[in-house]
Amino acid sequence: MRFEDVVIPLRAAWSSPFVRWQGSTADMNSLELAFCVTARALSERGVPWPVAELVLGLTVPQKESFYGAPTLAARLGFAGVSGPMISQACATSVAALHAAAASGAGVRLVVTTDRTSNGPHLVYPRTGAPGGTAESENWVLDAFDHDPVTGESMLATAERVAGEAGFTKEALDEVAVRRYEQYAEALTDDRAFQRPWMIPVTVRAGRKTLEIAADEGVRPVTADGLSGLKPVWADGVVSYGTQTHPADGTAGMIVTDLGRAREAGVEGPVARVLATGFARVSPGEMPKAPVPAAQAALGDAGLDFADIDLIKTHNPFAVNDLWFAAHTGVDLHAMNPYGCSLIYGHPQGPTGARGIVELIYALAKRGGGRGLFTGCAAGDTGAAVVVEVDE
Repeated sequence: MRFEDVVIPLRAAWSSPFVRWQGSTADMNSLELAFCVTARALSERGVPWPVAELVLGLTVPQKESFYGAPTLAARLGFAGVSGPMISQACATSVAALHAAAASGAGVRLVVTTDRTSNGPHLVYPRTGAPGGTAESENWVLDAFDHDPVTGESMLATAERVAGEAGFTKEALDEVAVRRYEQYAEALTDDRAFQRPWMIPVTVRAGRKTLEIAADEGVRPVTADGLSGLKPVWADGVVSYGTQTHPADGTAGMIVTDLGRAREAGVEGPVARVLATGFARVSPGEMPKAPVPAAQAALGDAGLDFADIDLIKTHNPFAVNDLWFAAHTGVDLHAMNPYGCSLIYGHPQGPTGARGIVELIYALAKRGGGRGLFTGCAAGDTGAAVVVEVDE
């Protein structure tokens, strides 16, 4: 879908650090995490945004998440503000941005948040079962292992696509090493790239208070380390080192028009949202989906891959980026400057939002240009967004 005069001010786009699951935020309700980080992000930017709508992206149910966006809006002090709650697996961030961009409701606040740690174990009544035995579901772990369309795990989709393309374990290892090198660039000069948009998280555990200022649980990725890791499946090519890890986190942004942004006193660059795109591929081939999703977004924006200066992807498997580069002609090693979800983790809902935030800041750092974010999602789907940052 193509958009006109929809912007994200850079100073109004942020993410928390991502924390590896069962880490320091494992017991923190993701709505509480979203409230703390969003409130801090908005206050530190010094713009009293007249928020008219809140779009909440959430994929893992939390205590008191039944009411969705109005609950978070009330806690943030936006009286009378409501909006949709969107849950679309890994495509949640793009879907939330798409909804906000399409609504035209003045100033829209997009908040995405999830905690994969300590995911809920749900019990569904079954009166007709023997003895009334309930049916149960581990919301996070069962979803990882069971696509409701094919009954297969996410790993199965990666191995299928790798097998079709003839990708070797060595090729996947090379991608993972390169992505870690790019992430390491974001940590140089005391995390100079991350500090403008990464909002610290304060965690209270009993009488102790811990402030998490940087990603937690990211492990170095080296060629020697990966060569010693065997594939997860005996006859496969994907190891634990070439797939992402679950995480906890939150990310958000203000979506509005240029006039309102300037009236609010926003100076400096903004990211224009040019178009979004969604696509679905054949069942069991999830890593292919970022390609048609990107093509759909670029087509609606009237652009091609040659018109794009920077590309960021949500790549739960190194297979994703290999397939993307092979079928689009883009530079495999240039994709994903400053890191990606393959390295810093995947909290589901906010993963794409962080990628978009990193994309627009990377564009600003280079002096402007056009950028593409695209990624896959469970259900063999893909979601993409095209943005442009003024010089």
